[in-house]
Amino acid sequence: MPRDHATDDHNRDTKDEPLFDDIRLLGRLLGDVLREQHGAAVFESVETIRRTAIRYRRDADADAASDLDHLLKRLSRDDTISVVRAFSYFSHLANLAEDRHHVRRQHANALANAPARPGSLEHALERLSAADVSPARIRATLERALISPVLTAHPTEVQRKSILDLQSRIAALLEQRDTPLPDDERDELLEHLCAAVVSLWQTRMLRSSKLSVADEIENALSYYRAMFLAEVPRLYARLERALRKAEPKGSSPLPPFFRMGSWIGGDRDGNPNVTAQTLRHAAHRQALVALGHYLAEVHALGAELSMSELLVGGSPDLHALASNSGDVSPHRADEPYRRALSGIYARLAATARALGLNELDIRATWTAEPYAHANAFAADLRVINDSLATHHAQAVAHQRLAPLERAVGVFGFHLATIDLRQSSDVHERTVTELLRSARVCDDYAALNEAERLQLLSAELASPRPLASPYGSYTDETRGELAVFHAAREIRMAYGERAIELSIVSHTETLSDLLEVALLQREAGLYRIDGDAPAMDLMVVPLFETIADLQNAPSIMHDFLAHPLIRQTVKARGDMQEVMLGYSDSNKDGGFLTSNWSLFKAETELVRVFRDAGVRLRLFHGRGGTVGRGGGPSYDAILAQPPGTVDAQIRLTEQGEIIASKFSNPEIGRRNLETLVAATLEATLAQSPNDAVPDEFLTAMQALSDIAYRTYRELVYDTPGFTEYFTYATPISEIAELNIGSRPASRKFVAGKVGRIEDLRAIPWGFSWGQCRLLLPGWFGMGSAMHEFIENQDADERPKRLALLKRMAREWPFFAALLSNMDMVLAKTDLAVAKRYSELVPDETLRHHVFDRIAAEHARTVQALFTVTQARDLLERNP
Repeated sequence: MPRDHATDDHNRDTKDEPLFDDIRLLGRLLGDVLREQHGAAVFESVETIRRTAIRYRRDADADAASDLDHLLKRLSRDDTISVVRAFSYFSHLANLAEDRHHVRRQHANALANAPARPGSLEHALERLSAADVSPARIRATLERALISPVLTAHPTEVQRKSILDLQSRIAALLEQRDTPLPDDERDELLEHLCAAVVSLWQTRMLRSSKLSVADEIENALSYYRAMFLAEVPRLYARLERALRKAEPKGSSPLPPFFRMGSWIGGDRDGNPNVTAQTLRHAAHRQALVALGHYLAEVHALGAELSMSELLVGGSPDLHALASNSGDVSPHRADEPYRRALSGIYARLAATARALGLNELDIRATWTAEPYAHANAFAADLRVINDSLATHHAQAVAHQRLAPLERAVGVFGFHLATIDLRQSSDVHERTVTELLRSARVCDDYAALNEAERLQLLSAELASPRPLASPYGSYTDETRGELAVFHAAREIRMAYGERAIELSIVSHTETLSDLLEVALLQREAGLYRIDGDAPAMDLMVVPLFETIADLQNAPSIMHDFLAHPLIRQTVKARGDMQEVMLGYSDSNKDGGFLTSNWSLFKAETELVRVFRDAGVRLRLFHGRGGTVGRGGGPSYDAILAQPPGTVDAQIRLTEQGEIIASKFSNPEIGRRNLETLVAATLEATLAQSPNDAVPDEFLTAMQALSDIAYRTYRELVYDTPGFTEYFTYATPISEIAELNIGSRPASRKFVAGKVGRIEDLRAIPWGFSWGQCRLLLPGWFGMGSAMHEFIENQDADERPKRLALLKRMAREWPFFAALLSNMDMVLAKTDLAVAKRYSELVPDETLRHHVFDRIAAEHARTVQALFTVTQARDLLERNP
């Protein structure tokens, strides 16, 4: 069975021996399953292919390539599928072993008192202490902080939930294997592992039907049950313990600065399957998970908190809760905590019934008044907590009450804040129809920007709605209005935090934002109270393309200067969010120009907001891969321009990244810790006055200009490039995979040569990844650095090279850029990509495009080595 090539390395570090032991075991089990299920011949084919591939890739055997080609071509269809599945599943199993080893090494380092690793809370607090940042200042920063990962259902998670569940089961068994066990228990564990691998092999790898939005909602909720509801409170507890050590007197609980967000059920941009009904369904299912968790925890506490007032007292507030609980059982007459918790459970049960959460298994035996909001529930828990703390049961309060209290503060009754998102052109069509039907304006869409602003401002100053219950509207307009009405209902039912934002994709003008305020008015979400407007949902622009990013500062200047909007921003505590899109800007302008345009836009936005007296919160629409704006979150946050984080950050967690980060609870918590650590460091350990040297900025602009020209010449200006892309990548197959509820493209037709502009950024990046070119993560950088250095006089070249080396050492933004590119280049495989290129029927086109890509790859690798002085890819990140 396939083995990781590292298992053949006799010079490996002995500390990694448990990793390779796990990989050998899992490989052997998979091999046994393959032999049993499909016979010795198929097993031998897989082994022969594995050994030949090692000769080809590692040993550079000249004959191995032709041998491998011959082996693969003679496989039958069924055997081909078995081989593909064998190598795929082995990769999955090896990844599970690596995840387990990551946790194992973390534990070993902690036991050895090793230096804290960057990205950990310990490292962040050490760095802040070295910078003379006091614990009191950290607490004050967290009082105004918001750190929010936002789960999205972007279609890049290929694996089915059934596969992910089996992998979680295998991961749990690997964890048990680290515990010393008697022989019989170890044998039993091995049998469980074997059974799990058999189940994995016999489970269909791909979905046979398209995912619905409801499926995506359930997939996301599984992470709350398995990870977030338990691990987020643990994250708070770890931070509070660390701060208590540094400042024993500052022991008050931290505010709920860390919250979860979601787009699933509310993201309508390009997805006709998301409607008002799916929004209601998402809110309902989220509340079901939250209330189900609270009911189970309160029920468990009722069994555990058996303290008798015959032995220990309780606070007056506790006795009041107990007396009013409705629990008159003589068996609990002297147990005030149990009686109080019986009342809390009954009120929670009544709340669940009032919210229509009839799927819950509720055990309340008497009726009670439902909680009006989650804060009332939290207040009752606080009564119990305080009584325990003041009656010699502080340990119990910390261990059992505090996590539940914290969960309620973070998740409320809504679990996660659902964002609304829609494209600006849909808003425009809706407003156009409403204005026409109300006989206010015959053709709003035909107006210029100044005329639109004048009309919208006048409408926003008026309290009357445009829509009539007796009017006849298109399905699109009815659907858009229904979403805002549903949002209002959801906020009333589950709390204001259930929905707080309305994001406008493709924001290109100020009117794009004012249109959403007008649509909110139709549902009572925007009101004129006296002379002052009130707007329940913050309107958030999403700037995506290179041109949009360039225009973002001027649009936000005008937005914040608008009299009505400025009043709503002031009412919200002078806070305004702006979302930046990484994937589309990358597809539009290439890797370097995208990152540089984002950096410049953020820097200018800080200035605009500072001048307006408004706090800026940036929402980073980062993809999973580097080519879609992804990469390590810690480095990315620290690489933000000075002053842009300021204790407030939201960022998307998309598709396959959700599973890779949060399937394992401990790894999930450490990933959440990384967000907190990086945000604290970026806010408190970096001065907003630490300006980037002008020569760095000038050099970056020059590099970006070259990279942009190089990228656009290939992708948009090369005749036949779209045809090359269609044939040389599996875009047609990807478009047909059942990997999400959202269509793969806006106008792009799978299997036909269309326009690159019409293809979504996600399948664009996904396709390049599958053919192993990963072009969006590096193309253009080589030409940029090469021309920047070489197209100069001989005396100037060393100075230019020295400048780039300084930038790599001293500027986190440029260092992160090179680090991400280094990782992508290490994953790039020109040999595989060349095989894909042979699918292009036009031989002249094939050679013309691939040769240009290969030449740019060589330039990029060489330029990276020249600037970083590395001799191999990932040399500094093994």
